[in-house]
Amino acid sequence: MRKGAVEVAGDAAADGLQQRAAIPSPRERILRAAMELVATSEGNTVSTRQITERAGVTAPTLYHHFGDKDGLMEAVVARGFEEFIRSEGSIERTDAPIEDVKRLWDVHVQFGVTHAQLYLLMFGNAGPSRRPGVVVEAERLLEAELTRLALAGQLAVRPVEAARAVLASNIGVTLMLIADAGAGAGDVSPAAAEPLATSALSVQTRDAVLRSVLTDPTLVDTPRAGAPAGQDGQPSYVAAAIALNATLQSSHPDQLSGTEMKLFLEWLHRLSSAPAAPPGPRTDRTS
Repeated sequence: MRKGAVEVAGDAAADGLQQRAAIPSPRERILRAAMELVATSEGNTVSTRQITERAGVTAPTLYHHFGDKDGLMEAVVARGFEEFIRSEGSIERTDAPIEDVKRLWDVHVQFGVTHAQLYLLMFGNAGPSRRPGVVVEAERLLEAELTRLALAGQLAVRPVEAARAVLASNIGVTLMLIADAGAGAGDVSPAAAEPLATSALSVQTRDAVLRSVLTDPTLVDTPRAGAPAGQDGQPSYVAAAIALNATLQSSHPDQLSGTEMKLFLEWLHRLSSAPAAPPGPRTDRTS
């Protein structure tokens, strides 16, 4: 049975809408072109002319959507961070928080070496007075994971302090592996990145920095058989204060007023910052 003119016109309109929907917008084409050129740049500067030619747009179109090249590079970093978040979010959480933190470290390294030039743009541009926003956001993500350790009484320092130490080491190892892999010749394939993420350099550094922030360093090797908090010169009340601090900040109890909560958290912060006990046997004071 032949279609009527109205049906034919309707089909044609639907096909046109589908085709238009499949064509990326000028902004998206510019962003994709910039990311592709950065990935293959071998560390060289990518020009706006290269980007506009690859995207099939004019320079005024780029400036209309991004303001200038710096604005475009910020958008590239933001898109890269979205991919970074997806890679970290792909980790299935377990009942052993330390194992999850170790896997997040490995995923971070693997993302970096498989997206070397993008990673350098994201994490390699820090300066004396410039701390990239992506680093701040990555710290927050890691802090959320480390808070699980704090809630279990397994963290010897506050989650925010542990996150800074772990992320700084994670970034440093990743940048070194990128250099060792000769990333100037291009990104490393996922197959080649996996052994880099589990290399001796990465694993030894990861485990060392994690041991330094745990109440019981053996948790790194035996995550479900950790010793009670308070060993190795660390007062047991420090881990307890850190755990209670993390619990209160995540649960927001309404039994305390805002002023009372602020004061209580300040006390807990002082307790959690207590120095380790000095080595040697204790002696009783005598008058």
